[in-house]
Parts: sequence; structure tokens; C-alpha cells
Amino acid sequence: MPPLHSRPLVSVGDLAWDVLAKPDTMLLPGGDTTGRMELSPGGSAANLAVWARRLGHPSTFVGKIGTGRFGSLAQAGLVDEGVDAQVIRTPLHPTGVILALIDHRGQRAMLTGQGADWELLPEELPREVLLGAGHVHLTAWSLFRDPPRGAALEAAKLAEAAGATLSLDPGSFQMIQQVGRENFLDWISEVPFDIFFPNADEARAMSGERTSERAMDWLRGHYPKALVVLKMDERGALLEGPHQPRTHVPATPDTLVDATGAGDAFGGSFLAQYLAHGDPVRAAQVAAQVGGWVVSRFGARPPVDEALRLRLAPFDQVGA
Repeated sequence: MPPLHSRPLVSVGDLAWDVLAKPDTMLLPGGDTTGRMELSPGGSAANLAVWARRLGHPSTFVGKIGTGRFGSLAQAGLVDEGVDAQVIRTPLHPTGVILALIDHRGQRAMLTGQGADWELLPEELPREVLLGAGHVHLTAWSLFRDPPRGAALEAAKLAEAAGATLSLDPGSFQMIQQVGRENFLDWISEVPFDIFFPNADEARAMSGERTSERAMDWLRGHYPKALVVLKMDERGALLEGPHQPRTHVPATPDTLVDATGAGDAFGGSFLAQYLAHGDPVRAAQVAAQVGGWVVSRFGARPPVDEALRLRLAPFDQVGA
């Protein structure tokens, strides 16, 4: 793939608020406990756009939010990060909210509210923005129901027609199971993606295989034209594509504090790198550094600090 750095990455989908809750002790019915709580801007597609921009790539977000104050704050958060926020605002639905319950190990369970981000319609898409994109990213949260499935598929068609490349994140193994594996596979068959970002649970849910290696075999067999970037948490990432032999990129030895948004940070960092120079292994190495830094902190978009800059210095990162 030739570098497309001069044309923006456009991420289509969810912009929401994350309510992060990490109890000090087990939650009991009718009981009370202390813990850490935080409200921060989130949404998988929006997080990816932010991380791509932080790593130096021009980035645009397309999605739908409410007209209330929380919608304005979410939009302002993107603008403050340098992301071009192409948002549709509606008085009919509130801005989405996601509750992330984080256990003592840093793993999280998510409760996703169906807000305005689930109501995006094809006719609301900013067509000129999509036609001017170098790359368009979708998350399967935009495919699990309709709307917004029609809008996501239309965005993919516009991207393909304009010569942009396309990536997809499967979003949630539990949602794949709930909507049905065959239904999900039918939906994504309409997305001519060039890059695929499943995690290990999603790959197993899609393939029916029990190991990451066998799931990768299945994914490569079913999507032979795509570069598959299989995210395996503390086991790193596995890459394989039409022009990329199967390669393992190790994770960093960071202590897990909160896994929220780590996959989005990995994906955004990977795309920023890959769209600039076309080397998937180097892109995954940078993404592993960013993902490791994120899981060692609280929230999906911790403020960039000197520790992250030092990590990325060997890769000559300008945007961090």
C-alpha cells in the first residue's frame, strides 16, 4: 500500500462518554463500597481517531451525538486533540454513555448505552469528507444493528469508490455471539476491508477455533486480500497478509491497570504508522508501545506524557 499521509484517516462510528468504575472490593447486591471513578470521552471510533492524530496522522471523526452539554464537551474533546470532528447533532437522542466496570486485574466489562451514535443514517454522512479520505476505519459497533449499519456500509462504499483503503474492528465477541456468527459474517462480507483488527476473543467467535494460530488460519483463508492484525493482549500481536508473512510482535511488560481503550489506541497508532510508511511490523511495534502505555494508566485517552515520548523516540515519532 503506498503511503497516504497527505489524505486524512476518517473514523466512522461511536463517540460516547466512558464512566470508568474500579471498585476496591467486590460489589454486592444492596451493598456499598469505595473505588475509583472517572468520566472521560470515549467511543471506539473516536478513540482511534484521537490516537491516529496523536501519532501524527491527519484524522477525522464522523458520528452522531446529542445536542446537550455532554455532546458539546465530547466534540470539544476531539477538537482539542486536533481531530476534525464531523459530527451530526440530534435533539432526539442523548450522547452515548458506556459504563466500564474494571476488576482488580484491570480487565473490564462494558455496559453500552444506545445513544445518538446508534442512530446515524446514510443520508447524514458527509460525503465529500469520505470521498476525500485516504483511509476509512469502521468499528463493528456500527454493524450490530440498523441504524447505524446502513450508514457504515454506505461509508465503506464511498471509501472504496474514491480509492481509499478500509479497516474494520470487530468490536465485541459477546455482541458477535448475540447477533449470531453467521449474521455477523454476512454483514462484514459487504465491507471490502484491507486491514482487520480482531482481538483473540473476537477471532475465536468469528472462526469457531480455540487458538489464536488456528483462528488466524481461518481469517486468512476467508479474507485473503486483507492484512490481519490479531491483538492478543499480553501475548502481543500476530500479523499476516497477502504480502506479509506471519509475524509475532511481542507486548510490552507493562502492569495492567485498565484495559479500556487499549485496542483502539493500538489500532489508531498502527494506522498512523502504516499509512505513513507501509511497514506493518514497524507499525505494530509502535502500536504495542502505545497500547502497553495505555493499559498501565486509567482511561482510553490518558494525557500524553514524557514516558510515552521516550518510548516512541526510537521510532522517530513527531506527532506524539
